[in-house]
Amino acid sequence: MVAKITTGKDVYGALAYNQQKVDRGEGTVLCTSGLLEPEDGYFMVADTATQILDWMPSHVRTEKPVIHISLNPDPQDTLSDEELSDIAERYMEGMGWGGRPYIVYKHTDIGRTHVHIVSVQVDSDGRKIGDSRRNERSVALTEKIEREYGLRPAKGRKHSELWQLSAVDHEKGDLKKQIASVVKPVLSLYRFQTMGELRALLSLYNIGVEEVEGTRSGKPYRGLLYTVLDGNGEKAPAPPLKASRLGGDASLEKILRVMARSGGKIEAGKLKESTRNRVQEALAGADTETALKEKLKEYHIDLYLRRNDTGRITGVTFIDHETRCVLNGSRLGKAYSANALNERFDNGQNRQQKPDMAEISGSSKRKGKQYMLQ
Repeated sequence: MVAKITTGKDVYGALAYNQQKVDRGEGTVLCTSGLLEPEDGYFMVADTATQILDWMPSHVRTEKPVIHISLNPDPQDTLSDEELSDIAERYMEGMGWGGRPYIVYKHTDIGRTHVHIVSVQVDSDGRKIGDSRRNERSVALTEKIEREYGLRPAKGRKHSELWQLSAVDHEKGDLKKQIASVVKPVLSLYRFQTMGELRALLSLYNIGVEEVEGTRSGKPYRGLLYTVLDGNGEKAPAPPLKASRLGGDASLEKILRVMARSGGKIEAGKLKESTRNRVQEALAGADTETALKEKLKEYHIDLYLRRNDTGRITGVTFIDHETRCVLNGSRLGKAYSANALNERFDNGQNRQQKPDMAEISGSSKRKGKQYMLQ
């Protein structure tokens, strides 16, 4: 089980995010602590926020008093609502946040069950509860909970999935749920800097994305459409899905925010260097395009190629599932660009294809493709 802790100032926003899931039938309120339960069982965001804020003293001595926690068991762990509630309470107590008002939500919108907790991290005097070595304490606590409840351990499973993403199959129906189960975690976990890099990533799961622009009532607007792709990267016979139907976690605004901050995160973490080093090692042992793709798979990297109608490579994107970065080849350097790969593999291997046809290494275009993400 993996715990993710975020802090902020806006308790209303954290509550509204979760209540929207409930209102869309993608979540439920599991339990609360220190909050009055409405007679009809419906927790109004404003009322819940007021109760939490009223609990806090007028002088809060920390800039970000609100905590928003997600607890993510392995997708194969089957837990009842009662067990999830107990785990949430156990976690709050173990982290020193017991006794504060909090509300626990269960989410079911991304193909796996997980819980979110909204609370505050201050004591009755307004002081921030000690967060020394918070991440280490959180990991130790989740490992203890795993043992107590017989859950699959997250430790040591860096390349195994906590989010189990499967390629969309237009023949299975419920495309909204299928697409949401991929797009939402992907936008939360991966770093990319262009729409092209995002398209390469989503194509692994048979999803296309298109920007749409126009005017409505005389005012310009921008939006997104998600489409379903077949095993050849072409549009499948399925209607496109407006991003607005999936909520804010799949919106154009969300994507733009991810793109805006991804460059800094990639640079700060030296993630590009990590990807480049492994691509370089793969290239050193590969004398054909097929061999390169197979070698990259060993390094948990997918290779996305775009070709023109003569079969020449016109675009290269490396999708690194270890660092969760999507990088056009030119970002890694000239040696990893489309021109460099054309020169390297100019041996008759590049067969003629349709314009802009994309080739992806691995089995992601095959039914049943899954990646485990931590």
